[in-house]
Amino acid sequence: MSNTDAAAPDTQSSTLQRSLKNRHIQLIALGGAIGTGLFYGSSDSISLAGPSVLLAYLIGGLAIFLIVRALSEMSVEDPNAGAFSYYATRYWSKRAGFVSGWNYWFNYILVSMVELAVVGSFVNYWFPAIPQWVSAAFFLVLITCMNLLGVNKFGEFEFWFAIIKIVAVIAMIIGGIAVIIAGLPTASGIRASFANLFTIDGGFFPHGLLSRAPDGTWAGLLMALVVVMFSFGGTELIGITAGETEDPATTIPKATNGIIARILTFYVFALAVIMAVVPWNTIDGSSSPFVQIFDSVGVHAAAGILNFVCLTAVMSVYNSGLYANSRMLYSLARQGNAPAYLGTTNKRGVPVAGVLTSAAITVIAVVVVFLWPEFAFNYLMSIATIAAFINWGMVVITEMKFRKAVAAGKGPGRLAGLTGQEALNALRFKLPFARVTPYFVIAFQLMIVVLMCMSDSYFVAVIAGVIWVAVLLIAYQLTQAASSRSSRAE
Repeated sequence: MSNTDAAAPDTQSSTLQRSLKNRHIQLIALGGAIGTGLFYGSSDSISLAGPSVLLAYLIGGLAIFLIVRALSEMSVEDPNAGAFSYYATRYWSKRAGFVSGWNYWFNYILVSMVELAVVGSFVNYWFPAIPQWVSAAFFLVLITCMNLLGVNKFGEFEFWFAIIKIVAVIAMIIGGIAVIIAGLPTASGIRASFANLFTIDGGFFPHGLLSRAPDGTWAGLLMALVVVMFSFGGTELIGITAGETEDPATTIPKATNGIIARILTFYVFALAVIMAVVPWNTIDGSSSPFVQIFDSVGVHAAAGILNFVCLTAVMSVYNSGLYANSRMLYSLARQGNAPAYLGTTNKRGVPVAGVLTSAAITVIAVVVVFLWPEFAFNYLMSIATIAAFINWGMVVITEMKFRKAVAAGKGPGRLAGLTGQEALNALRFKLPFARVTPYFVIAFQLMIVVLMCMSDSYFVAVIAGVIWVAVLLIAYQLTQAASSRSSRAE
């Protein structure tokens, strides 16, 4: 049964505080697209596609933009901290809300697990004597305390975390352009020039769209898309913040529409500058491309600077993850898909139980990493890898169901009572080409899944994803059966 025919979940506006300002949302959205995946992971995508990775970021960026536009269409009309889980429950079914919410929560638990597990390596760069578990414990406690201060404090911390990352990327871009204009000699002996994108080792498409190496591995523009898409994880945080934003009807569209510009600047332009200075075939992942660009012209302090930036990026990811997870648990509890104690807030509007529960489970996950790293990275991270795709797919399907509900006169707030095209025309932030866009996004995602099956490392993620969805569906049935028994007992 669709939940458009049932009572809608409780609104959360009476308990969560709308304290996030426009500058917070803009920088949260901007910082969400810049992380260790850009600073270190970009070397993997460059090795797969060469300079044509720039096209991969453009194509992947367009896809993620459309996904967030679908989410933002609903967020503007019905701003809620539960975002896609809340919308899936209201416009699809309680089962869909359960799967979406718990999938997203567990995804961020695993992402937080990895970030906290590696934070010690950044600290050890300066203080090698400090055990890595001490660094993980310190930052876990610190950021948990930060999340208990209130949503406006969370927004402020994320604002400054994002500023640090943005300044680092802009400094690299300016430094790289200066090297190109001045024609400074580089370590490779090749003069820095944008022409290097088209002339070095096979040109712009060294591996074509898709090619197979002698060792059996696949490369090319299409394979790079797999790596690229997962670097955009976290962009959907815009939707999570909607329930605590001062003016969601203004700030959410601004933040969403800026996604393309951010991707162009911080991925496409930044990587173009890097490959103009450092030949793409020398970027092998042994160090960050951002370090290589400065090392190539003799600025060896870059490694220390980037280490600091990556440390703040790790803190930012866990800060955002804990925020998102606490709000997701709060929303799940309000939907009846999680224990009721998680659906409460303190006087500052903080879902304290959600924050502390998420932090406690993250502790367990981090311990697993330290005790069984192979299990954690091979299997748990495979679930995290595919979990983002599951949620993105559910977002666009929910958007289609949202539009059907709106057209049927069951839209939220001011849309209630309006029907047909009149109701759809009243949407304030419409998904472009909404009749075909969701199908395009789903087809694109299916193509990525097929490409994942061609990679040994990502094939495990596909299998894990199928098993994970089955686990969530079984868990839903068990919780419903338990709830039914409890109701009969009363």
